[in-house]
Amino acid sequence: MKLSEFDFDLPEALIAQTPLEKRDHSRLMVVNRQKQTIEDKHFYDIVDYLHEGDVLVRNNTKVIPARLYGTKTATNGHVEVLLLKDLGNNVWECLVGNAKIVKVDTLISFGDGQLQAKCIKVKDEGIRIFEMLYEGIFYEVLDQLGTMPLPPYIKEKLSEPNRYNTVYAKIEGSAAAPTAGLHFTPQINEKVIAKGVKIVDVTLHVGLGTFRPVKTDDVLNHTMHSEYYEMSEEAAQILNQAKANHQRIISVGTTSTRVLESVYNKYNCFKATKENTNIFIYPGYEWKAVDALITNFHLPKSTLIMLVSSLAGKDLIFKAYHHAVEEKYRFFSFGDSMLIE
Repeated sequence: MKLSEFDFDLPEALIAQTPLEKRDHSRLMVVNRQKQTIEDKHFYDIVDYLHEGDVLVRNNTKVIPARLYGTKTATNGHVEVLLLKDLGNNVWECLVGNAKIVKVDTLISFGDGQLQAKCIKVKDEGIRIFEMLYEGIFYEVLDQLGTMPLPPYIKEKLSEPNRYNTVYAKIEGSAAAPTAGLHFTPQINEKVIAKGVKIVDVTLHVGLGTFRPVKTDDVLNHTMHSEYYEMSEEAAQILNQAKANHQRIISVGTTSTRVLESVYNKYNCFKATKENTNIFIYPGYEWKAVDALITNFHLPKSTLIMLVSSLAGKDLIFKAYHHAVEEKYRFFSFGDSMLIE
């Protein structure tokens, strides 16, 4: 399977630079697999496509101000660090901008020494493992020193940092937002519940696995970076009941999808667990957990466009994407949404 098969022309003007004033006023493209149809709607219409008995699964991770700018204490050289994964005991896996100058025992200082990061392990592709040295509560220090890690294709400064989090974000730890959830508002959530839809939260802390580019010509040679996830006992029970009753499980975003499919693949049911996943979903994958998906519009040649191509079929997805370009849908993190049903 060639990487070039997942490429498409995307005018740069269609990459959304800022969120819309109202979250639920983004557009919604409804892609029906059975009928092979495409409809143009708005996100507030999503309620019309959800039915009593459906289970809506969200990722309640919260994006942290994970981008830090510091200096190497020995030379004053500038270093940019992106926190990717909390490994416990104040140890973090990070992506380093100019990684060549960061070796084992390198000490980086942030904010006049309020936070220091000592490199304890060097890994490939700019990844470094740091021990964090600070006084007080780590996330409070981070709130003072860090900035929101907006993707590189967003050039505009974000005036309201909370717009890069969902309204139901709860568990701190992500380096990127689960962007399909950005369209939901408290009012939409209320309408969904009133319709008899159950809402279930899982957690996947979004790291490098979700947005790391594919660099191999043969897609199957790409290795996904692992990401930490959690499923609660309550979530597992509701989802198992839904499966037994043949109710639809609708995933909000590719990150929730990866949790659901990872758990079901491993245990052949839903189960309370805390672990890591490096699941890679591409055409040919046998879907076990998810019946429908709410998602954004993804980058050409990304693992995410491979995932949606796997669910809806590559031909239908590319027909939908060409339609999105023609109709000037907004792409990527702050862009419009798609329902694959």
